[in-house]
Amino acid sequence: MLNLAVAQIDMAMREGEESIQTLSESFTSMIASVSTIAQTAGQLQCRDENAGVITIIEQEGADVSAKMQASIMAFQFYDKLSQRLSHVNHALEALGELVGDQGRLYSPHEWSGLQGKIRAHYSMREEQEMFDALLSGATIEQALQIGIKAMHEAEDDDIELF
Repeated sequence: MLNLAVAQIDMAMREGEESIQTLSESFTSMIASVSTIAQTAGQLQCRDENAGVITIIEQEGADVSAKMQASIMAFQFYDKLSQRLSHVNHALEALGELVGDQGRLYSPHEWSGLQGKIRAHYSMREEQEMFDALLSGATIEQALQIGIKAMHEAEDDDIELF
């Protein structure tokens, strides 16, 4: 059953790649729009009859800027989602290996090693804090609240432009 969960997560991650394709197409479209804007602006002369063209350029520029910001955010959130799912996949695979080996299954040392291996794989602070909370006896809901709080605290520092 763990292998099924791993396979389903992997499939979901692959399907997510379609979203990345859409984002890539959006960026390509935006590049074409920016090019058109630049070409149009280069042909302008300062006359009253150009006021409409200038307005169009300003509107298109604002539209492109908004699209680019939305795309950048989508890339960032997709990347974070992919990292989380990859960590879940890793943990489930490692758990599957442990429970599938009768020689290791009942060894406290092996379980402790698994916990350390899983925690070491987490790269995001909120994941580490949730993991630690669960190991300390927190409920899933409590661990989620801890993770959400850590995520909000780190949110300003995490946003990177691509």
